[in-house]
Amino acid sequence: MFVGFDYGSANCAIGVVEGGDVRLVPLSGDSNYLSSTLYAMDRELIAEAVLNQLPQEQKVEYARARAAQLSRAHAARRDLDLLPNEQAVFVGEQAIEAYLDMPDEGFYVRSPKSFLGATGLRESQIALFEDIVTLMMMHIKQQAESNFSPAQKITHAVIGRPVNFQGIGGEQSNQQAEAILSLAASRAGFTEVDFLFEPLAAGMDYEASLDENVTVLVVDVGGGTTDCSMVKMGPNHIDNRDRSADFLGHSGQRIGGNDLDIALSMASFMPHLGLGSLMVNQLPVPSKPFWNAVAVNDISAQRDFSALASKKLIEDLIKDAQKPELVQRLLKVQKEQLGYKLVRSAEQSKIALSSDACVDTPLEYIHAGLHARVSEDDFESAITIPLSKVEALMREALEQAGVMPDRIYVTGGTARSPAIYKRISGLFPEIPIVVGDHFGSVTAGLTRWAQRVFA
Repeated sequence: MFVGFDYGSANCAIGVVEGGDVRLVPLSGDSNYLSSTLYAMDRELIAEAVLNQLPQEQKVEYARARAAQLSRAHAARRDLDLLPNEQAVFVGEQAIEAYLDMPDEGFYVRSPKSFLGATGLRESQIALFEDIVTLMMMHIKQQAESNFSPAQKITHAVIGRPVNFQGIGGEQSNQQAEAILSLAASRAGFTEVDFLFEPLAAGMDYEASLDENVTVLVVDVGGGTTDCSMVKMGPNHIDNRDRSADFLGHSGQRIGGNDLDIALSMASFMPHLGLGSLMVNQLPVPSKPFWNAVAVNDISAQRDFSALASKKLIEDLIKDAQKPELVQRLLKVQKEQLGYKLVRSAEQSKIALSSDACVDTPLEYIHAGLHARVSEDDFESAITIPLSKVEALMREALEQAGVMPDRIYVTGGTARSPAIYKRISGLFPEIPIVVGDHFGSVTAGLTRWAQRVFA
């Protein structure tokens, strides 16, 4: 079987073609989407989980490559008093539930795709992300195949990728990320994979509905990246196997829903933890530990925040702060590793603001009775810088193409936000805007392309 596989920053999805139409298959209960999260009681147990699910012919080579991690996994399982076959690594909603139950006891990663193109990764870190992606792909493939007969195995996939995985690092970052995805897909049981830019995939789904030839600016604002593509679409183009001549311009950067959640956390939550308050010497409390707490898509920031030196710094700030009771809350976030939980609360506030003018967000897991009130204006103010970057990407794609679009097609889960739509529509008010399936359009386009590539 061939599929379209959206290994997304926020959610993952699989699509198949049935009777000429695209159908997304359930991956988590009745949902067609699986949250891009993983939780392990100990990070070394991830390699053990991969080994256990590999086919026999791959186990020897993998065990040799991960000998050190597997040895540490054995010790971790003993230290945690886990039974030999007791589950210790969780994916999707199970991972979120495990993290919320034990935020300070295990290893939690949200949106691993956001890290794949990071510059300066050590060999051990690349190996860790290879294992994280492999385990997630194994789980997703198994869940997808459970919807079909045992004889029907998924073997071929077109996997979506952003134009640029990382704002810095250029093509080297893209090659690193694609290599991780390719290796993980192979270990997960895919015999052949192809890659397609996600905004182009989203545009192909829209193209299936067109009865005229038009030039379209596709704006895909996802969980981890924003990608823009200027594409010629319509009846004269849709059946072409090679679409390179139709792709007039591309731009992309690692700026997406995660960044909006982080920005909202800083602007609306962190003042309740002491950000913006003063020290006894009248200087402001340093902002760096607050930023490190919620910068969940920055490996070095997360490592710094969890370190003993960060704990010592916050304790010193408490001694010298005019409002030590506020900074004490930041110390709790550091000790119990609640940064992801804060960002998740911001994400829930962002989603609620799609329909409500103001939301009251409970933060009682930080301090009893603590709530943060967030309005539409607060959100728009908090995300000014990320939205400016989205605007710049749209202009960059237009500049590369050298033409103006007939229409703008907006997709991606983050684009559901009225604040984002208002910014995009206000940039070129004379151009009609079409809003696609915020979550399913990329998967549908990947699936249509898989039919052309593999069928």
